[in-house]
Amino acid sequence: MSNINDFYYKVYEIVLRIPKGKVATYGQIAALCGSPKAARVVGTALHHNPEPVKIPCHRVVNRFGGLAPDFAFGGKEAQKSLLESEGIHVAEDDFTVNLAEYLWDGFF
Repeated sequence: MSNINDFYYKVYEIVLRIPKGKVATYGQIAALCGSPKAARVVGTALHHNPEPVKIPCHRVVNRFGGLAPDFAFGGKEAQKSLLESEGIHVAEDDFTVNLAEYLWDGFF
């Protein structure tokens, strides 16, 4: 297995641990994978999510709490809907989540 596949696997394992009602940032996931500067690679891994029903990539947002403009499974409206179904409020005007309220602490 290549290094990139190993990294993607780590990303998926960590994202699986984000509880309902919480979000994590791309940078946070990268740091938990041991590569704090790999936030963009985290985004790429999530865009290629092999099990979107199982791996909750909709719970990952940018460092400002912003939703993904090109959310791989239907755009930011779909991501918003999934987050709101879990009790996470998404601001109507700019599609952001309040990280002070919803950010996962990263503990397993």
